[in-house]
Amino acid sequence: MAERVSVVGLHGGAWYGRAAEQALRDAHVLVGAARQLCDLGPAGLTGEPIELWGRMDELADLCADRSSQGQRVCVLAAGDPGFFGITRLLGARLGPDALDVHPAPSSVSLAFARAGLPWDDAVVATCHGRPLAGAVDTVSQSPKAAVLVSPDSPPEALGAALVTAGCAERDVWVCSRLGESDESVVRTDLAGLAGGSFDPLSVVVLVTPGAGVPGTAGVAWGLDETAYEHRAGMITKAEVRAVALGKLALPPRGVLWDVGAGSGSVSVEAARLVPGLRVLAVERDAEACGRIRRNARGTAVAVVEGEAPAALNALPDPDRAFVGGGGIDVLDAVLARLRTGGRVVATYAVVATAAAAAERLGSLVQIAVSRGTPTGRQGAMRLAAENPVFVVWGPQ
Repeated sequence: MAERVSVVGLHGGAWYGRAAEQALRDAHVLVGAARQLCDLGPAGLTGEPIELWGRMDELADLCADRSSQGQRVCVLAAGDPGFFGITRLLGARLGPDALDVHPAPSSVSLAFARAGLPWDDAVVATCHGRPLAGAVDTVSQSPKAAVLVSPDSPPEALGAALVTAGCAERDVWVCSRLGESDESVVRTDLAGLAGGSFDPLSVVVLVTPGAGVPGTAGVAWGLDETAYEHRAGMITKAEVRAVALGKLALPPRGVLWDVGAGSGSVSVEAARLVPGLRVLAVERDAEACGRIRRNARGTAVAVVEGEAPAALNALPDPDRAFVGGGGIDVLDAVLARLRTGGRVVATYAVVATAAAAAERLGSLVQIAVSRGTPTGRQGAMRLAAENPVFVVWGPQ
């Protein structure tokens, strides 16, 4: 019968647990990278060292051949071999029942540990054998992410691609050669990541400012206008915003456009409610874009400066869209790009425009709000009417 193949994760020549040590000492053959075999030299292991790494098919063939001859093969891996590691390849070739896996801490868990952050709410992407664009998309949509970079896509390439994609600001940790004697952790921002020069054997942790450690605040939307910086009341009123967000029926993942974003209040609240959404706030006014960025601190909102509908051309198709500015031509441009099963919510102050929008979307409601304001007499209030707003949504 073929012997089982052991896979032992290492960090800086150290293994984790008695079972891992026993697998190393019992091995007839030790297969790994030159650096790993060198690190294990002082341990006094007796197995035949074979330097073989990077040529994964040859490694799998060697394991199959030697184990079929009754030799105990031990494959050396970095960190947790089940996390984007050799366990997948060997399991596919030999079968999971033929493997004994002894993991060390993954490089991602070590990276978040060095940053002093929990990572049970993080997403992980890799550039090893995969396009950089996938990692960029993952980071842009996630308030907390880790990326396993590679020689073909080093940390600075990731940073440059994120800046080009208009990713909102992130706190960044570049964690290199984790667990090794020359370990390095550099804290920076997206500009520093893009402009730096880093070891490609790194994990890059990217966290939206303020989102590193979960807070204790409850979930809230329809916040008072005073919660946002805005110009002369040019902001979607709290009650209208609450209805609009409800009508959007935000999905856990996907793309949201906020067209004519103004102060960005809808974008910000959507991003806070559903961190997995990729939220793009489109606004033509440069000064307003600055306000959106300030209001969006602590979220993953990305600001797109430009006038719709032309500014929409380069954006990914939306699953949801809120149209808070522009005419029917903007609404038509949004509908032309809406993904199957998507939804658009639009607000208007003019009856004729709202009616034209309702012909396209199917549903309309008028929201008329009167807010209580003090009269100046103790305990007395009066109702002050806000301008009525039409909210239109669909398609059905």
